[in-house]
Amino acid sequence: MRAYERLLQYARVYTTSDPESGTHPSAAREFDLAHMLVEEMKNLGIEDARVDEHCYVYGTLPATPGCEKLPALGLIAHMDTAPDASGENVNPILHENYDGNDVTLPATGMVMKTSTFPFLKELKGETLITTDGTTLLGADDKAGVAEILTAAETLLAEGRPHGKVCIAFTPDEEIGEGASLFDIPGFGADFAYTVDGGDVGGIEYENFNAASAKAVIHGINVHPGDAKDKMKNASLIAMEFNAMLPADQRPDCTEGYEGFFHLTEMKGEVEHAELSYIIRDHDALKFAEKKKTIQDAADAINAKYGENTIELAVADSYYNMKSQIAPDYLFLIDEACEAMKELGVEPKVQPIRGGTDGARLSFMGLPCPNLCTGGANFHGVHEFIPVESMEKMVAVLVELMKRPAGV
Repeated sequence: MRAYERLLQYARVYTTSDPESGTHPSAAREFDLAHMLVEEMKNLGIEDARVDEHCYVYGTLPATPGCEKLPALGLIAHMDTAPDASGENVNPILHENYDGNDVTLPATGMVMKTSTFPFLKELKGETLITTDGTTLLGADDKAGVAEILTAAETLLAEGRPHGKVCIAFTPDEEIGEGASLFDIPGFGADFAYTVDGGDVGGIEYENFNAASAKAVIHGINVHPGDAKDKMKNASLIAMEFNAMLPADQRPDCTEGYEGFFHLTEMKGEVEHAELSYIIRDHDALKFAEKKKTIQDAADAINAKYGENTIELAVADSYYNMKSQIAPDYLFLIDEACEAMKELGVEPKVQPIRGGTDGARLSFMGLPCPNLCTGGANFHGVHEFIPVESMEKMVAVLVELMKRPAGV
């Protein structure tokens, strides 16, 4: 089966993670895909394929004779999709021989314009998989899952010599919990790659330092005709608080190594308001400064409107894995670059403007840089992936599986 055919199947399985549940996995529906993958892996000959009680899927390709002493390579992708857009009733659409012009998403009439996404023009003649306009696609990261299993199937079918290959598919990556209960000893790899990136050629070992922040504002409501010097409108205070954060440090104003504050959710009435943020920066000192900035804003609100008007909770999510990869495991970057070059893919070593399971796994003792999937516009209805990009990544993964990395 080709990778894109797998993706078309996986995309239809509802696996959106739930940031409010507090359970592992965050949503029982994630088991639906997990069980499907275990059955598929066993059919491929991955005899030890299994899913644990927390919805982590594991399986192993044993080393072929003569390769038993090679280091064990891990490949990891996540099964859940982001709660930023609906992942229920996904209906993937194939656009064969794409003409390089605007793409209409049929269920809504929404248009992916080349003026907004100019890189679309570079894909003329390829086959695109898009959404129908009502949901995200889920190529993040079901494309990674599909590419890993297709590469494993290719390796087994061709009988190529290889060291031990360890495969894992995780739940809840999109809500920062994908590595929380990952069984590194049971996984059995010496090092690994997550396959969870974007454009073909992407290789990443620098990611954001990340935190979440939630501000709860308490107001006082009285009749508006008798409100002078009594009412504290929590919604207005929330707006004032948000305005105290640097306007030029938002996602739409930043790129490269620049960090940001991102307001992800807001709700409010006169008596009560809530704001949810994510905070990101590659640089540890700037990351600390951003956390101080939002705390200073909360302190200023409380000084102005009274103690405990605003309650702010800031929690770190993950850190930049660069310190865990360089210098001892930079050979993983070199190997990925060489594999891509050998297959005619131009490698692009670049920082991740996001995070992966690999960032936390690297700090847990499993060095784990990130590779591309070939997809684009993740977390929304404009998400898509070219079939040809998936095929290139399958070839790259097969090449990495048969290379004696780390020796």
